[in-house]
Amino acid sequence: QVQLVESGGGLVQAGGSLRLSCAASGIAFSINPMGWYRQAPGKRRELVASISSDGRTNYADDVKGRFTISRDNAKNTVYLQMNSLKPEDTAVYYCYFDLNYLRYWGQGTQVTVSS
Repeated sequence: QVQLVESGGGLVQAGGSLRLSCAASGIAFSINPMGWYRQAPGKRRELVASISSDGRTNYADDVKGRFTISRDNAKNTVYLQMNSLKPEDTAVYYCYFDLNYLRYWGQGTQVTVSS
């Protein structure tokens, strides 16, 4: 059974940084697409960043230049380095892992940015 465990959320002041981690377990070693979505109260879940099996990255326009997604294939772990955080980045952040045409989700981690 695939499980995703997220960590690294918290409360930070505007302009600060956080690093989210998401480790996938319950699978044999494989390199699969992974990424992060976020959902703010009253809003739809939206894609923040993704990284493909061959390392290509994609970012939402409002995080480009501030967030960086990376992965450690040996650990089946994806990271999201978030710099210059803004109050509008406040949301629950969810990681995902694609395997065999299925998408697995983490439990979510809260990121709160105070002004």
